Amino acid sequence: MFSITVRDHMMVAHSFRGEVFGPAQRLHGATFVVDATFRRAELDADNIVVDIGRASEELRSLLGEFNYRNLDDEPAFAGINTSTEALAKVIADRLADRVHAGALGEGARGLAGITVTLHESHIAWASYERSL
Repeated sequence: MFSITVRDHMMVAHSFRGEVFGPAQRLHGATFVVDATFRRAELDADNIVVDIGRASEELRSLLGEFNYRNLDDEPAFAGINTSTEALAKVIADRLADRVHAGALGEGARGLAGITVTLHESHIAWASYERSL
């Protein structure tokens, strides 16, 4: 399996519901380094997994929808805890939608999957992996 990874970041505010979250139940900020890995079994006609420039642009655009926002105020997240794991899934699913819409080019239609990893810090991160 071949893969490429592009990286960006986002800064958000949010809070959690539930005793398990301790002080994170209060409104707090988080800065995430976000890796999006695109996979395919065989390279496309241009001998690439996907255009790295387009993948970077789409990730940056998608993260711009969250950057400097309080996720508690976003209708898409009403009633859910925006944990690192949950955010990784949302980003992977939205990237998949962009792949299916052709935003990463026709060659990207041959991708087998996407993994999104959100790094909370240098010692903690979470990922979500999905097929395409």
